[in-house]
Amino acid sequence: MSNDRSLGMDRSISRRDFVNGASVAVGALGVPGAASAAAAKPAAQSAYPPARTGMRGSHPGSFESAHALRDGTLDIASARETDKTYDLVIVGGGLSGLAAAHFFLKDVGPDARVLILENHDDFGGHAKRNEFRVDGKLLVINGGTLNIESPERYNQWAKTVLDDIGVDVERYERANKDNDALYRSRGLGSGYFFDKETWGKDRLVVAKPGGRRGMTPETLAATPLSAKAQADMLRLMSPDQPDYLPGLTGAQKMERLARTSYKDYLLEIAKVDPQVYWFYQNSGSGTFCVGADAMPALYAWANGSPGFAGLKLSALPEGLFADLPGGQHGRQKSGEREVHFPDGNATVARLLVRKLIPGAIDGASQEDMGLAMVDYGKLDVEGQSTRIRLNSTVVNVKHDGDVAKATEALVTYVQAGQLQRVRGKAVIMACWNMFIPYLAPELPAAQREALAYGVKGPLIYTSVAIRNWRAFDKLGVARISSPSSFHESVELTEAASLGGLQHAKTPDEPIALHLVKVMNKPGLPKRDQHRVGRAELLATSFETFERNIRDQLGRTLGAGGFDPARDIAGIAVNRWPHGYAYTYNSLYDPMEWAYTQSPERPCVVGRQPYGLISIANSDAAASPHTDAAFLEAHRAVSEVVEKRVYPFGRL
Repeated sequence: MSNDRSLGMDRSISRRDFVNGASVAVGALGVPGAASAAAAKPAAQSAYPPARTGMRGSHPGSFESAHALRDGTLDIASARETDKTYDLVIVGGGLSGLAAAHFFLKDVGPDARVLILENHDDFGGHAKRNEFRVDGKLLVINGGTLNIESPERYNQWAKTVLDDIGVDVERYERANKDNDALYRSRGLGSGYFFDKETWGKDRLVVAKPGGRRGMTPETLAATPLSAKAQADMLRLMSPDQPDYLPGLTGAQKMERLARTSYKDYLLEIAKVDPQVYWFYQNSGSGTFCVGADAMPALYAWANGSPGFAGLKLSALPEGLFADLPGGQHGRQKSGEREVHFPDGNATVARLLVRKLIPGAIDGASQEDMGLAMVDYGKLDVEGQSTRIRLNSTVVNVKHDGDVAKATEALVTYVQAGQLQRVRGKAVIMACWNMFIPYLAPELPAAQREALAYGVKGPLIYTSVAIRNWRAFDKLGVARISSPSSFHESVELTEAASLGGLQHAKTPDEPIALHLVKVMNKPGLPKRDQHRVGRAELLATSFETFERNIRDQLGRTLGAGGFDPARDIAGIAVNRWPHGYAYTYNSLYDPMEWAYTQSPERPCVVGRQPYGLISIANSDAAASPHTDAAFLEAHRAVSEVVEKRVYPFGRL
């Protein structure tokens, strides 16, 4: 197609190894009853995992065995058992799993034998790193977990992990002081892209300084909004708004907001023009993986969204949005700052791995992680205390004998198409809660039900390497909101350097872009939105992603001279069908789950230890944040250590 050629679909970048996101062949498993799992070795666009492009995140080969288990087509009994027994087997090599290994070795001693089984071709879980080499320059960007949010509010054990692995937030911030002002110094701000499918014609509007989010009369006059919509937008931003809930007390207003979506609040209570809602339809998507139709208005108010000034609400009552692991809805109360390494929290994952297996990553400081290479051949070596086994999908965990008396658990996994089994004196499930009932069917029914309750939110972080950012500079934007486009936002990567890894200083240098797409289905309940979104995500081919990426960037930045065929050097679509941890929501869940630390919450019921099995992951805190993952890792390790000391319980 001629349009495809103009977009650059015929250009050679490391990509099209996939058909509908899968490159593995049915029947690849050499085990009875497992043909449909198709868990062959992942496609090798590059031998080095962070440099692999195309479909990343939950990449081809990382989930097929799990789906086969779900569908009942794996013959678990046929697994080949090795003679290996470990003091601890950890299911999942994400931040929680890595931290669990760290805490365990600190408590038990460095000679303990730990095996981490990870289904992806890289460690870190959602904390992934994307690398591109463009015109001789190394570009690095986060492919998942973005930042250390509010480090001053981190819990004790999360702070301990950062201290133990050598994260120095203050030193990092001092080193990036000049970078913080880079885009601002060039006059780059925010823009809004109005797409022709929604508004009749494409239009990029750059927000003028002043007002809230640049929503000045001058900015609004440049938009395609009607005169009424422009007036309603200014009203929504004004500190002199009327009270949209007259006659109610402050407590009654909060109760009403907790049961009302932000969409309904804007359209039915504040009664703004429907065109105004275009700006806010994705509100909350970066937190909940759903938009304003499924986000309580109370949460919108608590986090500073517009439209509430006239309600004259005071501070939240004590205990509401409790400031515990991540806070309610999986978020902490607003802190003073966020810390973003060039590759997000992949730097934290790399520092943890270096602590566990020093020979795998060179360097002695956090700054070394900028350019440090990982020797993946040293992650799983016979004789070392900790081993990280990649491309290994766990499909069954059970006690060897009666739960009350067993001294070992059997852990079955698929690697290179073969079912294998190891033994662990203890097992920590640092994977997704919703999958644990399939892995450990011997768990009590009530616990399995609680674990299955939370449906993780699907989302996509797309990384695009471009040869320069002159178009952004010419247009005066660093970030562009596109609520009704394929990706809801496009932005230059945060200006950040780490050691020898230096961010671009001028628009003539290559840079990476960060694009976000949340797979939701407005109008459905939150959990159903996640389920439908995940199915659509897994059915979307890389070719579809690439075509939409090129089209959106060309249309959005074309007035600045951007040519997608010429300027795009690489694409990595970080697909996370099981992304953010499920967070409770007062539109669909009991109020006490959403706004207090109720012990009846499914995450609490589900994370209880069972025999030799403990559970650590961010799902266990109903929070997608790194500090929650570390906190739950410490709790799980504490349970394991107590079981070692008191194998039959305390007297």
